[in-house]
Amino acid sequence: MTVHQVRGADGTRIVYRTFGDPSSRPLVLLHGWAQSSHCWGDPLLEDLAARYRVIAVDLRGHGCSAAPADGYDDRAAWASDVRTVLTAENCTGAVLLGWSYGGLVVCDYLAVHGTADVAGVVLVGAITSIGRGEKGGKVGAAMRAAIPAAMSEDPQIAVPALGAFAESLVGAGRSEATGETAQALLGSSLRTPPRVRSALFARTVGNDDLLRELDLPVLVLHGTADAVVDISAAEHAASLLPRATTSCWDGAGHGPFVEDPRRFAEDVVRFVDTLG
Repeated sequence: MTVHQVRGADGTRIVYRTFGDPSSRPLVLLHGWAQSSHCWGDPLLEDLAARYRVIAVDLRGHGCSAAPADGYDDRAAWASDVRTVLTAENCTGAVLLGWSYGGLVVCDYLAVHGTADVAGVVLVGAITSIGRGEKGGKVGAAMRAAIPAAMSEDPQIAVPALGAFAESLVGAGRSEATGETAQALLGSSLRTPPRVRSALFARTVGNDDLLRELDLPVLVLHGTADAVVDISAAEHAASLLPRATTSCWDGAGHGPFVEDPRRFAEDVVRFVDTLG
């Protein structure tokens, strides 16, 4: 594993980690709201790195990347961040995998830079649009319960909300392992500044037309019991995408890669290896 940093078009420092053979197909992982590249778990990253060049990015405002004062409502800024990473890694034929808010960032990139260097897309518990009335951005009960408390600067208000949110990411099963994971995810949320947690929702963008015209294979992977991003968002995206493959996990929540990393890796590998 190697840690890198680059600068987006507006000078924002973007940090990412790479795993695996640099000559293998790039698999670019974009995490969700108030998380970081550590959300995937190193065992999963190492498993995927046995076949691909895994590039796990900390989005702007998250993890070890810088948190600028603005730019979170600017799709060109998100697109530039991803483009800068792809350029630094000399990526061609990349697969972009976006979880939750990361799905929206994937759409930002495709809308601005197109598909020339992209071979496929994986959307995991993802939103593809955001804003009132956008079917591709429909959230579930856990997300609605977290807002607006999770954006508060008062820890007595924010911590309980973020704690409950972190538990919703690991699924219904409770064990020592999932409890530890939930606390790690909570730590990432708390590390994300409150102003960033809030700013990510202060945008409205629809990508239905983009999805209708997207001439790329796309895997839409979603848990049927996802309480953060409603499964109807996945169904909406799949209905628009010309080349969609779906994998709906019965009873799974918002973090399928947390609930069953091996199955998740198998789903991703099965899809990516069809890209040739």
